[in-house]
Amino acid sequence: MTEKLEFKKGDFVVYPAHGVGRVEGIDSLSVSGQDVKLYSIAFEQDHVRMRLKVPVAKAKSSGLRRLSSRDRIKEAISTLQGRSRVRRVMWSRRAQEYESKINSGDPVSIAEVVRDLHRGTDQPEQSYSERQIYQAALERLAGELAAVEKIDQDKATQKLEGVLTKEREKKAA
Repeated sequence: MTEKLEFKKGDFVVYPAHGVGRVEGIDSLSVSGQDVKLYSIAFEQDHVRMRLKVPVAKAKSSGLRRLSSRDRIKEAISTLQGRSRVRRVMWSRRAQEYESKINSGDPVSIAEVVRDLHRGTDQPEQSYSERQIYQAALERLAGELAAVEKIDQDKATQKLEGVLTKEREKKAA
């Protein structure tokens, strides 16, 4: 059985649990006498290189996808401009919900986490775990924005933080 290759070497892809990576190649591996085709994907986060091999046949079910369209990214950015919605449930429950939104790989869901956990200078300090989840969501969203707009991740992060800060200033005025 030959699987249809959806991605080729050099393509940027999004793997929900790790964010944006680049397909380095398509490898073949013999497992129990069966030839298995694997996407070899490289991720670089915080100057750490990580490689992931995803079976071509399982790519779709694992959530591997192309970069979002510019429209989907615009939708994510407009989500950042919305009103933050913090549900009045225990932090552990909210943290779980935030983690699952981040791991969904959907930029709009990730933007909701960034929006809801963003703190302006006039707001109370975040707990350590809130900061960790906020940073993870911000990095994931900035990674995809950077790849879509062909800018570096720092510029993408600044752009997202600029949107958040502008919104806070508008609401304060």
